[in-house]
Formats: sequence, C-alpha cells, structure tokens
Amino acid sequence: MNNASPFLELESGPRVDITWDGKPLSLPDGANLAAALLACGIEVFRSTPVSGAPRGPFCMMGACFDCLVEIDGVTRQACMIEVKNGLDIKTINVPRAPNA
Repeated sequence: MNNASPFLELESGPRVDITWDGKPLSLPDGANLAAALLACGIEVFRSTPVSGAPRGPFCMMGACFDCLVEIDGVTRQACMIEVKNGLDIKTINVPRAPNA
C-alpha cells in the first residue's frame, strides 16, 4: 500500500507559524490551508451538529462545506483560504442534539 502523501509538494518552500486548537504548527506560506493541514496529518476539521460525526475536506473547491473551521473567530472554509503567518485556527465541535 502506498502511504505517500498526495501533497508532497507542500514540504518545500518557506513556512509560517499558525496555531491549530492552541497547538503551534509550521505550514507552507501561501499553500491551500485544507491541503496543508491534510499533509501534516490533520483529517478532522469539525463535527456535524446532529450526530457529532467527524468531517474534513471532501471537494476541495468550496462546494461541500465539510472543511469548516474557525479562523481568527470567524467560520470559514479551509479549502478557500491561503496559509499566512499567525492564523489562529480551531476545530468546530458542534454539540450533539439531545436524544439524537
């Protein structure tokens, strides 16, 4: 089985510092945020409101909204954002509905 990342080209070039759920990460400057997070092993970006099921990037073009994250206090699609220094990113953990 081939375990090579499909995002290997993200491993070179200048890097910037961001935070992911309070933890420091170094990502490629100007890269697609969703791709850069996937390349460093982060697969779950949020959970669904009803079941709490994990969600991560799916379409990578802004159509599905599965890659929603909170960036500097605003909910955004990670696949539509470029990595830049100082981003403060948090997963969106929606509480489960009662009796769901």
